[in-house]
Amino acid sequence: MENESNITQKKVRVLVVEDNPVAAVSIQQVLKKSGFAIAGCAGTGAAGLEMACTLKPDVILMDIMLPGTDGLEAARLVNEKCPAPVVVLTGYETPELIEKAGWAGVAAYLVKPPKANDLERAIYLAMERFKDLEKIKELNRELRKRNSELEEALGRIETLHGLLPICASCKSIRDDNGYWNRMEEYISSHADVQFSHGICPECTEKLYPGVVSKYKKTAGS
Repeated sequence: MENESNITQKKVRVLVVEDNPVAAVSIQQVLKKSGFAIAGCAGTGAAGLEMACTLKPDVILMDIMLPGTDGLEAARLVNEKCPAPVVVLTGYETPELIEKAGWAGVAAYLVKPPKANDLERAIYLAMERFKDLEKIKELNRELRKRNSELEEALGRIETLHGLLPICASCKSIRDDNGYWNRMEEYISSHADVQFSHGICPECTEKLYPGVVSKYKKTAGS
C-alpha cells in the first residue's frame, strides 16, 4: 500500500480495547510480531475513549462487544472528541453492522480472531482512509466558511427589485415611507452605484441649439 513502508518505519502505536484478557494478550502478541508498538490496553469503551484522548495512538483496535459503552459508540465518541483511525473487531459480519460502523466513523473492521496479515492490512487501510476523511472534513470546513462569507457579502449588497413608483414628470421615485426622492439619490441609496452628471447630445441640442452641430463641423474640418 502507498506509504506503507514509511508508516512502518515510524513504529505505529496501537491502542487495544478488548474486555477479554486472553484475547487482549493474543492480539498484542500478534501486533508486536508484526512490528507494531502497543500504546496501551483498555477493557471498556469508556476507558478506551479516555486512553485514546490521553495517549493519542496512531490506530485504535477495538472490540465491538464491550461492557457499558459498546465498540461502535466508543468509536463514534473517539471520532467526535479525539479523532483517530478505528478498526473494530467483531464476531460476525452483517450489512447492518457495516452500515452502523460507517456512521460511527469506523475506518475498517475485522472478523475475530484476526489473522496477522489481515490485521496488518486493516491497520494500514484504516490509517489511509482516516487521512482521506480528514482532508475531506477540512475541505468541507473551508467550503462552509467560504459560503458563510459569501452569504454575509450578499447580505450587505442592496439591490433594486420590485415595482418602483416614479413620477412621470420629474422622474422622482417614491420610497417605502412615501417620500419622493430624486432618482439618483434613490438608486445610490439602494445599490452600490455613484452618479456622475453630464448632458447627452440630444439634451444639449435642446438647451443649446446649434452647439452640437457646430462641434461636429469643427471636429470634421
